[in-house]
Amino acid sequence: MSISSPGSPEAFTLDRVCKRYGNVTVVDEVSLGFPAGSTTALIGSSGSGKSTLLRLLLGLEWPDRGEVKADGCALRRDQVLALRRRVGYVIQDGGLFPHLTALGNLALLPHHLGWSRERIRQRAEELAALTHLSPGLLQRYPAELSGGQRQRVALMRGLMLNPDALLLDEPLGALDPIVRHELQDELKYIFEQLGKTVIVVTHDLAEAAWLAQRMVLLRNGKVVQDGRLEDLRRHPAEPFVTQFVQAQRTLQDAPR
Repeated sequence: MSISSPGSPEAFTLDRVCKRYGNVTVVDEVSLGFPAGSTTALIGSSGSGKSTLLRLLLGLEWPDRGEVKADGCALRRDQVLALRRRVGYVIQDGGLFPHLTALGNLALLPHHLGWSRERIRQRAEELAALTHLSPGLLQRYPAELSGGQRQRVALMRGLMLNPDALLLDEPLGALDPIVRHELQDELKYIFEQLGKTVIVVTHDLAEAAWLAQRMVLLRNGKVVQDGRLEDLRRHPAEPFVTQFVQAQRTLQDAPR
């Protein structure tokens, strides 16, 4: 399955998708398309359904109603493993296995697929250069790496198989401001260089605007507005949009 094949205008599609946990509806009649090669930020408050949407796209969750499509074809349970090999997935704080070195974390799936040690090493060094991680750190365990270094390794793991698409769930949320700012710049560069379909979840509006031209604002599982930052600022679909935009503090707001 190729998530960004030239013949498919939409890498992913959600068609009236609903997802409930018990009596709580976390995704409510969501219909969205994600064009191949585009970068989209899913934004909103905690509990708005952002992370669940990513998990639905990856087949980690299954909709109660509606349809998820990859490359225009309805996602089936027997396709999920093939899909996950073509989609990189990066979560907050990396999710690295603590008993494996950085290289060991990178090698897990390639080794399962029959890659040689040399091919794994070469790919890891390519990605270390791309993410500005010192190759010497590949032999360290996650506990021996800083937060920024762990997140770089997590991004490398997501890119290891050269996937067509990259899904990132609050990838910088646990980092200190300086490291976060640095990695925002690097992520933007990587997205532009690789030209992959990227969907990134964040509650930080400034981060969303830096990484993606398109923003999808969610509230209580529903899409409130879909567009550029200027659309949200100048043409809010409802009062909540203005409230969300204005809730982002800057240094000018600090007491003097």
